[in-house]
Amino acid sequence: MKNKRMKIKKNILLLSAAALLTSACEDFLAPEAPSSFYPDYVFSNTDDAKKALLGVYALFATDDYTSRMSNVWMQNTDVEASQPDANPGSDRRTIWSLQGGILTTWGEMDQRWQNNYLAIDRANQCIEGMLASDAKAHPDMKMMIAEAYCLRAYRYFLLCNFWGDVPYFREAAKYGQELDRPKTDKNIIYSGMIQDLVNSEADMYYMDEFADGVERMNRDFALGMIARLSLFRAGYGMTKEGVMKRADEYLNVATNEDLAVTYTIGGQTKTARTSTEYYELAKVYCQKLIAERPKTLASDFAKIFRDECEQVINSNGEVLYEVAFGTGTTNSRGDVGWTIGVPVLGGTKGTTTIQVLFAPPYYYSFDPKDIRRDVTCSKISYVSDMEQRVSDPRTLSVGKWNRLWMKNDQADGSSKSTGINWPLMRYSDILLMLAEADNEITGGPTALAKDMLKTVRQRAFNAADHSTKVDAYVNALTSKADFFNAIVDERAWEFGGECLRKFDLVRWNIYGKKIVETKRIINNMGKAAYGLNISDPEVSKYANLADVIYYKRMGGTVEFVNAPDKKITDPSGGTAITESDANGYVNGADSYAKKDWTKTLYKETTAEPADYTQWSWRGYKDETGNSAVPYLLPIGTSTLSSSTVLNNDGYGHVFTN
Repeated sequence: MKNKRMKIKKNILLLSAAALLTSACEDFLAPEAPSSFYPDYVFSNTDDAKKALLGVYALFATDDYTSRMSNVWMQNTDVEASQPDANPGSDRRTIWSLQGGILTTWGEMDQRWQNNYLAIDRANQCIEGMLASDAKAHPDMKMMIAEAYCLRAYRYFLLCNFWGDVPYFREAAKYGQELDRPKTDKNIIYSGMIQDLVNSEADMYYMDEFADGVERMNRDFALGMIARLSLFRAGYGMTKEGVMKRADEYLNVATNEDLAVTYTIGGQTKTARTSTEYYELAKVYCQKLIAERPKTLASDFAKIFRDECEQVINSNGEVLYEVAFGTGTTNSRGDVGWTIGVPVLGGTKGTTTIQVLFAPPYYYSFDPKDIRRDVTCSKISYVSDMEQRVSDPRTLSVGKWNRLWMKNDQADGSSKSTGINWPLMRYSDILLMLAEADNEITGGPTALAKDMLKTVRQRAFNAADHSTKVDAYVNALTSKADFFNAIVDERAWEFGGECLRKFDLVRWNIYGKKIVETKRIINNMGKAAYGLNISDPEVSKYANLADVIYYKRMGGTVEFVNAPDKKITDPSGGTAITESDANGYVNGADSYAKKDWTKTLYKETTAEPADYTQWSWRGYKDETGNSAVPYLLPIGTSTLSSSTVLNNDGYGHVFTN
């Protein structure tokens, strides 16, 4: 399996040129000259067709995706959030502060847009070439046709969530074809992608049925992707008027066939048109996967992610598909453990430039007995292989990945390009999507929905706590609203750092509410640390949180004296040194260091929120949380200058600081 895996990844990384066998355009508005390789030759056999298909995968292995669209751009929410600069600039930090609308001249806008459309065009070429091939009935070719549909669907999923309504191409670019197209409503695109997957998923191999398994899009993932896309089609999105609506509220879903998906289940043919019917579609395909490929969640939550760092591949495990960044010598093999993960400032495994962190309230939202909390949230960084440093609430990092766990040193001596795979979907997502969809359909939690939620929570707690933390917790949820809120919370705890939250908040239309809630909690935590407004019950409930963290360092390893949720008196009798003194490198049983904790969340002297809170979500001004969040990115000026029909009008964009 290892040799096969290495071969897959070598192909993905080194055959990007081979993918140009049928490439029509680098910029989707500017087609290149036709290739000297004829499609009828390329797709005449499964081996060469696979090389072309791997060219679609190759576009995951560029900066456009390895860091930007996979994780760095997925902030700032109530879960993943990093502090931007004091003022918006021309970089990713302005996306964090929800001011991306001003980035029309930033080159990355055009580059990432083009990366998606190039991937879509390559997928279209594969679809057309394989469908026209004499070998189209070969099981491997049928699998790859469906795979190309799946790759195309995922790329449109990114486009529609980052940019909203976008141009829609279902055919490969050709000489003389009109490529300057206006935007198509995202709900039409979602419906088209779902229909493609519904029509083709039966031709795919399950991930345990072929050697490439979890590192290529497979039937398990395709069934999950049908469910995910259906939830987005059922949910909210930004319209061209800059407001949040479901398709039912502004489109003619009753008669427009482009907004419908027809599917057959259990011998019965159904058509989804309304939001409720798309929730039903999501439920059906979650149940189909569970029935055909039932899985038990991994007993060790941490091992799921440590395996990725150690390049352990399980093609019958909980991860349904992970982007195969792999090994090699190029500087384009994934940024997991570089831009996202535990900070490593020095050592034998290279260093990090961590750009994905957690909002302070997220850590405290966990039940203290929830095993996932300390797997997900790291309170430390490393200055060398063994020397640890304490973070603070504003710099809590993603503990699921750590480059120090890598078994192999960097092949090219770079800290970038770790080769750690990136998971796009896990089986627990299927269970929670099923629970959510069922709750929406029935208007309240059924036994099925509760069982799905319990299954996910059982893994999060020790068996001794199941009666209270699982059974009693879930059984107390009796209304649709209560169960929905529980799903919102559970998805945060289960998928923190996996960068699903931003898009989820959008489809639920609660992004603004969560921003306002997060800022309020941060301010109240900070006030409580200084004893300000302590008579306010919304402040006093945080009075026992650690205003200062005390710790020792034994052999380089940090040993916390008090937990973040426990305020204590100075155990050193006033001799504890600060983190800045000798970098807090203290040793010995009687030697203490200290670091401000919740005190970092408020400015006592001026009685105002910390810079962190003022800057992190500054693009959203509505303190009620009711209005739409300006989460969409603009089309770049280079793309606009090549078009006579595209513009950035509406869509909630903020074009000023």
